Amino acid sequence: MKSSTTKITFLAIYRFLDKVSPLDQDCGQLCGAACCTCGSQTDSCDLCDEDDFGIYLLPGEDKVFDRKEDWIGWEKNRAEDYEFPDSWHGTIYFLHCKTAPCCPREKRPLQCRFFPLAPHLDEEDVLHIVYQDGELTYDCPLISQKIPLNEDFIHATYTVWKHLIRDPLLYDLVVLDSDFRIEEHGDEIEYLYP
Repeated sequence: MKSSTTKITFLAIYRFLDKVSPLDQDCGQLCGAACCTCGSQTDSCDLCDEDDFGIYLLPGEDKVFDRKEDWIGWEKNRAEDYEFPDSWHGTIYFLHCKTAPCCPREKRPLQCRFFPLAPHLDEEDVLHIVYQDGELTYDCPLISQKIPLNEDFIHATYTVWKHLIRDPLLYDLVVLDSDFRIEEHGDEIEYLYP
């Protein structure tokens, strides 16, 4: 599976997102860093299965890593074996945190940097930013308590996704996720931006 998003672009996006954060404080203090520790070697969460907990890299994002990082474990999967867009073929990488919550923040994958936000395309193909609504094995106070997020974080996430969906593979992913969201929530989807 060949992504049109280059390593240079991913690195520029990483640097851009390094400048923003969901809150002015470390949001991990609100939940004990649940999204980082669940499933890791430091895990104290009984709801999480270490083999299932982690994140997928976006197509092409693996170029940012050298696969020698001691803080993450790599798993190669076939995109066709999971609920990914039909346009996705071949290897997709699933990462497990090994040293959470002490990963090098500047190396966090994009899915970690965007959380708790997600891109959404409405029925007119207009991009919006929404709360992540996928099934979680832990409670994220940012979502459950609707804690107001920094506007610059929301806007930066939108700006990045506006660029990323130019890649046909990433556009197809956002369409697939948006279709699921529309099917499940209909007109009740809350747009955070715009």
